[in-house]
Amino acid sequence: MTPDTKQTGPVAAETENLQEVIKRARFVLFDFDGPICRLFAGHSAETVAKDLVEWLERQGLRGLLTEEERVHPDPMAVLYAVNRRHPHSDLVVELEERLTQQELKAVPSAWPTEFADPLIRTWSAVGARLAVATNNSPRTAATYLEGRGLAGCFAPNIYGRTQDLHHLKPHPHCLVRALNVMGAAASDALMIGDTPTDFDAAQRAGVPFLGYARNAEKEKELRSAGAGEVVRSLETVLQMVRGDDVNPAR
Repeated sequence: MTPDTKQTGPVAAETENLQEVIKRARFVLFDFDGPICRLFAGHSAETVAKDLVEWLERQGLRGLLTEEERVHPDPMAVLYAVNRRHPHSDLVVELEERLTQQELKAVPSAWPTEFADPLIRTWSAVGARLAVATNNSPRTAATYLEGRGLAGCFAPNIYGRTQDLHHLKPHPHCLVRALNVMGAAASDALMIGDTPTDFDAAQRAGVPFLGYARNAEKEKELRSAGAGEVVRSLETVLQMVRGDDVNPAR
């Protein structure tokens, strides 16, 4: 048996499993930053995190963060850290709004994820109901989708970060909210995300999960978290939604 032949069986089975997952999905919940676009492609997340830290320092609150938190490249890590120490405070409200403004500033330079736009339009056209379930501000997601002419595929089902930060994924709050508003059973839905927290939230909500990994490192993270279905390109998903033949060896 040749190496190619050995691989055909498992790959074909994986393709069949993915087709079944996609076929069953009547409601599709997309994470935003990753599966739909790279929000901070042209407006560095590290720069945004630094802006939040500098703002805290101008308020005389340098000691609120550890040294590690002050240099963390993820702005959400800064927001989480402040919320842990001052939950539900005006400080958290103002910091969250500053992050939202930075996200909105990033929208014009965001990179669309390859094949995301046609996938969204096609899935909507064939009758699936779509929602966004994100840890970004819903204002950010709505602004981006409007700019791409995709808002009508989702509206009004865009759910994201609020000032209640304990509701962020991996908490399933935004997924459950989307399901409830759409009147969807969890088993009829599909969550598409690119992080272990997306997978965890889907698990907790009882929603089947499809991982999107733009590189090998992301795929490893998702599979290590337990995700069984992971794609490196949304082209495969688009082909399946269209009903095209998919070559399992690809």
